[in-house]
Order: sequence, then structure tokens, then C-alpha cells
Amino acid sequence: MNNKRIVITGIGIVSPLGNDTQTTWKNLLAGKSGVDTIKKFDASTFTTKVGAEVENFSLAETTISRKIQRYAIDFTKYALAAAAEAFNDAAIRPTQTNATRWGITVGCGMIAAEFDYLSKFQQQFAADGAVDMAKFGKHGLNSISASQFSRMQSNAGIGLLAQQFNIQGYTAAVHTACASGGQGLALGLQAIRRGDCDYVLAGGFDSMLNPIGLAGFCLLGALSSHNETPQSASRPFDLTRNGFVLGEGAAFLILEEYNHAKARNAKIYAELAGEGTTNSCYRITDSHPDGDGAIQAMQAAIKDADVALENIQYVNAHGTSTKMNDISETNALKQVFGPQAKQLAISSTKGQIGHLISAAGAIEGAFTALSIQQQKIPMTAHLTTPDPECDLDYVADKPRDLTINTAMSNSFGFGGTNSVLIFKAVE
Repeated sequence: MNNKRIVITGIGIVSPLGNDTQTTWKNLLAGKSGVDTIKKFDASTFTTKVGAEVENFSLAETTISRKIQRYAIDFTKYALAAAAEAFNDAAIRPTQTNATRWGITVGCGMIAAEFDYLSKFQQQFAADGAVDMAKFGKHGLNSISASQFSRMQSNAGIGLLAQQFNIQGYTAAVHTACASGGQGLALGLQAIRRGDCDYVLAGGFDSMLNPIGLAGFCLLGALSSHNETPQSASRPFDLTRNGFVLGEGAAFLILEEYNHAKARNAKIYAELAGEGTTNSCYRITDSHPDGDGAIQAMQAAIKDADVALENIQYVNAHGTSTKMNDISETNALKQVFGPQAKQLAISSTKGQIGHLISAAGAIEGAFTALSIQQQKIPMTAHLTTPDPECDLDYVADKPRDLTINTAMSNSFGFGGTNSVLIFKAVE
């Protein structure tokens, strides 16, 4: 199965840096920050008041059907737009003759119920703090419509994507927190290798920029409190880092077998060559200090891709800007690469786009593919005070031109799940 070469022929992105791939990539390389004070709701009383929001987005301006739009919540709308761009970029779509050979694999968001609905429920049926079941039993059916109920199901997003784009083959959705998007791409790779599909729409989408999501991560102490300097609040690998910044968005890739892509003369960004998934079994929120779990995932991905360590030039790091994660990832890279770790170019894009949670691995996979195609890597923004415990080359000054034959993208999630992807240049 591993003899099949799976390549990326389309990319679609909705992010805090732009509502399409070209704008996002341009702003990323220009060093712009998508992080600012939260505007979607009043976060003034929260310990963290900053986020990386998608701005000036409208699904109404796309070709997505009106019916599909009615059933989509905000981050599902991001997914629909990003997927449409990926299909257009690849110049291919499912047809009536091959729809069953198309698959869809996604990392999807954690919270499906919209905050506005929960707030309305509380006001109507739990104004005093306890749910009035008698009142709810009498009037509950009038408080929500069938379409509202349907759009809040955890499988609503992948269902709408499949319906909009006529994908009738293999389907899989996963939620492993921050590793979800990476696993979405990995599942697509596996599906084509097994012969379940010829083509896959693979990616991730999420938004936890709402009062419940922000409150939860504040309670965990995971978020940056650099509220006075919002645009530089996310500082991966910097000594002054004190947490990540919540972001939102979606990213999708079109995956297909190399021979199919060549036969139709498709544009090819890169090859998705290998993946590794493990679980650290350490803590619900922290990575193992020594990098255990992440180490095994990297080693598994490298073995799966059948590449030599010395042929890997670039690592798109998970790099969350939390104290423990950045040290853990640094230690893991040193353990896996040994002395060669000092020769790697490493960067985290979360300093500019925040942490997209379930979409993080997908958008960072897209960035890695773009880095290979353009032979240019983004910088690690806001790394101005070196941390002695994070002593590798994190490309801190500016984007770098680099000959990249092989690159790695890391995603490590709450709960301990580790997803690592290997990308290659296509000769």
C-alpha cells in the first residue's frame, strides 16, 4: 500500500490572516498578525481578552447552496468556503460517475451547540439557575426549530460538506483536540493507500472563540495573558511566552494518487508521504516534558514515509506558545534527530494565526505544502527573547528561502494525541 504516492493538488484556507489561500500565505510571509482584542463578544472581564478571529467573511458571496448555508454554523461555513476553494484550485470535483471513489476525512470542532442557543435556553428555562423541567416540557418544542437541532449535531459539518460537493465514498471525522486536523489529513492518506478512494477532501475546521470556549481555556490556564500587546500575545519558543491564543478557521487539501494527478496534468504542491499517530498517556493538558509520545509519532511518520533523517530540512512545529509544550517539542526533536536537530529549520505559525485547535494540523499541513512548493518557510513571529531551554533554529528573524526536499508537520493535542505528517517535494 505504501508504494502509492499521494499528492496534494488543491488547497483552500479561511484564516485570521485572510479568507483564501493566497491572501493568508501572503500575509503570513509579510509578518502580519491575525491576533487582536476579541471583537465577536465582550471579553473584557475574562483573564484573556485576545483572539485570532476570521474577519470580513461572508459565505453568501460563494457558490454554496442556500439550503446548505441555512444549516451551517459559523465554523462550518469556514469549512464550506475552504473546501470550495480547494476544489477550484485542484480543477476537479466529484461527478456522477466517480462520486463513490471520492472520500472526505476531517478534524472537526469540539463545540457544536451555538452559544446564542444556550443563552436563549438559559433565559427561557433556567433563569434562576436550575432548569424548570415542567416549563421546558410544556414549551420546549417551541424554543428550537428542526433546522437548529440538525445544525448542532457533531456530524453536521461533514454531512454538509459531503452533500454540497457530492462525496459518496469513504467518510471519517475525528476530534482529538489540537491533533484533529493532522489526523484528518492522515486518514485521507490511509484511505487512498488502502484503495478505498481515488480522491479525498481532507482537512479540519473549528472555532472556540465564544464565551464557553474562552472560559474553558482560561480555567485551564492555557491562554496568553499578554492583553496589553494583543498582536504579539502568541510567542512560540520565546522566554516570555505564557500561553496560546485561540484562533479559528478551516483548511482543506485535495489528495489524489500521483498517477491520476499526472494523467490530468494537475498542479502538484507536494507529496503527503507519511504519518504517525500516538498517545502520550501523560496528562489531559500537558505534553510529556521529555517529549514522550511526540517522539514515537515522529519516528513512526519518518518510517512510514521511508525517509532518512538527513533528508528532512524543515519542521512546521506545533509550537503553541505554552511553557511546557514548546520545551517538550524541542526535547522531542533533539531526541529524534540527535545532532542534526541543530541543522533543522523550525518555525511555528501560531504567533500570527493563533491556535486553530481542530483546524491547526490542517492549516499547518497546508503551510508545509506551500513551503515545499515555493521553497520558502514562514518565520516564528515574536520570538525576541531566547529561551535557554528552547535552543534550536526557530527562524525568528524573517521568512527564509530554503531548499526543501522533505518537511515534517507536528500536531500535539489535549488528551495526549500526537499527529505527525511528512511531506516531500515531487520530482
